[in-house]
Amino acid sequence: MLSDTQRRTLAASLPSVQSALGEITTRFYQGLFTAHPELRDNLFNRTHQQTGEQSQALAGAVAAFAGLQLEPDIRRQRLILDRIAHKHASLGVTRDQYAVVHEHLFAAIVAVLGDSVTAEVADAWDQLYWDMADLLIATENDLYDHAGVAPGQVWREVRVVERTQESPDTIALKLIGADDRPLPGFTPGQYISVQVRLPDGAQQIRQYSLTGAPTAPGWRISVKLAGEVSEYLHTEVFEGDSLRVSAPFGDLVLPDDDAPMVLASAGIGCTPVIGLLEAMANARDPRSVTVLHADRSRDRQPHRGRLAALVDALPDARLVQWYENASPHVISASVRRGQMSLHDLQLDRSAHVMLCGPGGFLSTMRAEFLSRGIDEDRVHYEAFGPELLRSKS
Repeated sequence: MLSDTQRRTLAASLPSVQSALGEITTRFYQGLFTAHPELRDNLFNRTHQQTGEQSQALAGAVAAFAGLQLEPDIRRQRLILDRIAHKHASLGVTRDQYAVVHEHLFAAIVAVLGDSVTAEVADAWDQLYWDMADLLIATENDLYDHAGVAPGQVWREVRVVERTQESPDTIALKLIGADDRPLPGFTPGQYISVQVRLPDGAQQIRQYSLTGAPTAPGWRISVKLAGEVSEYLHTEVFEGDSLRVSAPFGDLVLPDDDAPMVLASAGIGCTPVIGLLEAMANARDPRSVTVLHADRSRDRQPHRGRLAALVDALPDARLVQWYENASPHVISASVRRGQMSLHDLQLDRSAHVMLCGPGGFLSTMRAEFLSRGIDEDRVHYEAFGPELLRSKS
């Protein structure tokens, strides 16, 4: 752990490091991929590298963790690290890869900050890195142990036994074990990684939420046509084909108390919501549930019928949906035009809120729920894309 001297050095150097984090992380990835091109092709998301989102996400994680060492907030630290650890576990990340990252991250820090990286500054940031890495490694090893696999050994072959068209740009795949053995159980709200070999030889990985019931004999995922892996699954994968997938991971799971629930999603962010609702409907969960969903149009909405059916199956649930393009004749109290808004909805301040969707949606709706008096501790989310960490305010 950081000593008092290291903590003071960290505090003094944090502003200059924060201001340069964008350049540092960009240079880090350049150095890493030059030395290890296989990581760019077989582990990291190439699309997010091209857009710069991955660099922003890394910078946000480093800055957030550093700040939390100066103003300790164990709950928020745990939240950040748990989410990163689940994503790492779904990729099969192992301890040895942290040493590789350390080498290239610190080379980038020195290259960007130059002489300001004194021996004391290097020592403090080195300690910070390994504090964060050790916490992540321990959490990831616990996740591997819970999944019943050796660290990093998360991959298995599955077979596609059913493919359905859920909307014009979304398909659903039902998967069973390649050897017809039962697949492991999962917790509603979790996801699996899917790795495919693309035409250029790269083995890219994406995560997809599990939408079926945990008691079902196979797994179900939904794939929206967006990005390299999703396009491959749309055009190349059909009944009888095999896929390489990870064990289930993810920390967006149902709270175990009886407080009211609000499930809010946008676009393909409905998939973890479907998984949560499947479990609640199967258990005839008596909790009060409000389901909110936003989409571009009804005709392109994935799982529109399933979402409504699951809400109807619950003893105390309601569904409100927003569409950017909606015909006037369908507008009602439960079907609205435009983007999601809470302005006239009755919300219980004791409710747990589960947010699922792209970063912009999460940021906007999180702020709205907080403004309605719901405590930050009760707002949980699943980001579809790199999480661009922000302050808690």
